[in-house]
Amino acid sequence: MLYYLIAAVIIALDQWTKHLVLNYMERGESIPLIADVFHLTSHRNMGAAFGILQNQRWLFIVITIAVVVGIVFSLIRIGKKQPRTSLALSLVLGGAIGNFIDRATTGQVVDFLDFTLINFPIFNVADMAITIGVGLLLLDVLLDGKKKDQ
Repeated sequence: MLYYLIAAVIIALDQWTKHLVLNYMERGESIPLIADVFHLTSHRNMGAAFGILQNQRWLFIVITIAVVVGIVFSLIRIGKKQPRTSLALSLVLGGAIGNFIDRATTGQVVDFLDFTLINFPIFNVADMAITIGVGLLLLDVLLDGKKKDQ
C-alpha cells in the first residue's frame, strides 16, 4: 500500500505544479530562479523524453497503459520483499501516470523545469520521478549482479 501512496503523491505533486504553470505563466514565459542556471519555463511537449517522437499521442497512451499494468502486477508480486525495487517502480508508476494524464486530456505534456546552464531539455516532476525510478532499478540490477558474482 505504501508504494501506491508514493505514486499518488508523485501524481498529485506533478499535477499541482503543472496546474500552477498553466494558470500563472504564459506559454514560453521564463522566470529565472538562478540567472543563467535554472529557470521556470512554461513549455509543452508533444513527444517523449528530449522531444523525440513528436505527435505520437496514441502510441504513448497505449505504451503507458501497458507499463502501468506491468508495474502494478510487479508491485503485487514483489511487494515488501524487495523494497528498493518497489520504491523504484512506485516512482516510475507515479511519473508515468502524471504524464499520461496530460497526454490523455490535452495531447501534450506540460514541462517547466529548465536548467539553462547546461541547455538540458525542459522537464517536469513526473519526468524526475521516472528518471530517479529507472536509476534505482538500474542500481538494483547492478547490486544484484554483484551479489550473484560473489
